[in-house]
Amino acid sequence: MNTLATQHRAVGQILLAQGVISEDQLHIALMEQAKLNQPIGRLLVNLGFVSEATLREALSEKLGKKSIDLARAIIDPAALRLVPLQLAKRHRLLPLDYHADLHRLTVAIADVDDVIAIDLLRKLTPNELEVETLLAGESEIASAIDQHYGHVLSIDGILHEIETGEIDHRSLGATLDEYSQPVVRLVDALLTDAVKRGASDLHFEPEACFLRIRYRIDGILRQIRALHKSYWPAMAVRLKVISGMNIAETRAPQDGHFSANISGRPVDFRVAAQPTIHGENLVLRILDRHRGILPLDRLGLDEAQLDMLRRMITRPEGIILVTGPTGSGKTTTLYSILSHINSEGINVMTLEDPVEYPMNMIRQTSVAEAAKLDFANGILSMMRQDPDVILVGEIRDADTAAMAFRAAMTGHQVYSTLHTNSAIGAVPRLMDIGILAEILAGNIIGVIAQRLVRRLCPLCRQQYPAPPHEQRLFCREQAAPMLYRATGCESCDFQGYRGRIAIMELLRMDEDLDELVARHATSREIRNAALSKGYRPLAEDGLRRVLDGATSLDEVARVVDLGWRR
Repeated sequence: MNTLATQHRAVGQILLAQGVISEDQLHIALMEQAKLNQPIGRLLVNLGFVSEATLREALSEKLGKKSIDLARAIIDPAALRLVPLQLAKRHRLLPLDYHADLHRLTVAIADVDDVIAIDLLRKLTPNELEVETLLAGESEIASAIDQHYGHVLSIDGILHEIETGEIDHRSLGATLDEYSQPVVRLVDALLTDAVKRGASDLHFEPEACFLRIRYRIDGILRQIRALHKSYWPAMAVRLKVISGMNIAETRAPQDGHFSANISGRPVDFRVAAQPTIHGENLVLRILDRHRGILPLDRLGLDEAQLDMLRRMITRPEGIILVTGPTGSGKTTTLYSILSHINSEGINVMTLEDPVEYPMNMIRQTSVAEAAKLDFANGILSMMRQDPDVILVGEIRDADTAAMAFRAAMTGHQVYSTLHTNSAIGAVPRLMDIGILAEILAGNIIGVIAQRLVRRLCPLCRQQYPAPPHEQRLFCREQAAPMLYRATGCESCDFQGYRGRIAIMELLRMDEDLDELVARHATSREIRNAALSKGYRPLAEDGLRRVLDGATSLDEVARVVDLGWRR
């Protein structure tokens, strides 16, 4: 075995000795290395066996090199100006500090043995530089390059090139061969920009004389650009080509999808085309796996709610439903629960449309009309696979609901989503679909209803005493509570909000509530009984987050009926 292979194996042995990976995982990675001829550390990360941070520390120990967490690094602008973007991207390195007096440059690099990169860095100044290297992960470096150098592609630069034919060097960041297709780079730049801004959806909306481009950021659509309509035909063709759509079809709706590597991580896009009177309207749903799954304790639940959710999860059979409108975070909550319970001791299987966040050890299947695999047939098939836990993406019809409850009644724990306005509303909705009350009683573990509200920017939120009409909402006899309102600053792009949080209501079923369901009790009766058992409606959870200073009263009122403006 040559020296390089021995070094690569040493990384795996260190991880094995630390108990981070198993011998089987190391063997799999070594087999992949024989085929792909890539560093074993990169393969272990790609296979999902270790995180990049864990690998970085192991490499640091093996090589005797210091490592750095780029998320906490302070970057010297002089170092960025010294090292060209193309050099940084090609050799996977990030300049950290430049000391002109000492002729010393410090860089974070993925491969500390890249002698070509180090030699190029030394020659950046007339007097040869002393180069100090620190170890960092590849995707960490890619993300940091994108963050600190600015966008790899400048939208303004590409538009200038299309209009004048002159290459604007602000858009430099790719090979010269790509300059023959500026529209390709324009689409890539818009996709990158949307992901960097944290958009969940990207809208291309043709009007009579112009193309409107809007991002949905924190649940609110914001117009980002308005381009001349002449840009749109070529952009639409490019988007349809990479999405696998028929570019000749412009009069019928189409769906497609594609993946792209942005900021050093894979991002999935689901694309929908809809013909309108001014041309095809395209909407891209952005599925960033890097942001998708949160631990249970980061869902924003208070101690009582978190304890109730954990008790629901420990019940071995029955169905747990998550309800809310489209875009309310239902999938995120379900994946957080699956991530919490996922282990070698249970078989977790999912049926989704489509699979949004691939997870290790979980058997995930996408519904496929071509293969005649719908939700109902898929559940029947999964029940032959010895599952312990089944996730059904959505209960849409009577057949899917019946199969989901059949699985719940035969000893499986089932998770699914349902479109209702509240947790209690799940019961009449399921009865309306066609599930008998006698089947509902005893087979529903619990229901979670949720909405997403924007989080106040912590840097510019403004405190104020609640006026009388707002104070009444909090049922307080004492002095007016201090609340916060949005103002706006550069950090939050002058929106007053940055990011989103969930507000939830949890309904945990027990024998008393099951009896009410079995005898067709009204929603009011079920609600009153649930309130006596600790149930807290969405509005009250929203007011809790207002008192915490996490969001504003106006924002909660935007998504939940508080009844205070009547």
